[in-house]
Amino acid sequence: MSDPRLGLTVTHRRYVPYGHAHYAGNLVDGAYVLAMFGDVATEVCIRTDGDEGLFASYSDVQFRAPVRAGDVLEATATVTRVGTRSRTLDFEARVVCRGRPDQGPSAAEVLAEPIVAVTATGTVVVPPAGA
Repeated sequence: MSDPRLGLTVTHRRYVPYGHAHYAGNLVDGAYVLAMFGDVATEVCIRTDGDEGLFASYSDVQFRAPVRAGDVLEATATVTRVGTRSRTLDFEARVVCRGRPDQGPSAAEVLAEPIVAVTATGTVVVPPAGA
């Protein structure tokens, strides 16, 4: 019998403020997206186990496209494995809106196709049942 927690997907969206730009071209460091993955993983743990859980490790992180200040990011976590106390999650962060400073200081657009910026696989742990 399949665990009903398998396939659970949680998504958060967040605007990337210009104050988080860290590099030339308004680039944001990768830790910004990893923090989003931590937040979405926390909600997964709350929904699956009634506890915030703890992030144990990443087994793979791929930075595929730049994230810039002015972007709207969508971070998704999907439960792919359920152990006794551990859960494996697949993560994907997509840029769904992007600032367009070339068209004006506050210009922005919704992207016709989201840009996959970061993917990862991670493991979270939760307390034993009944603890």
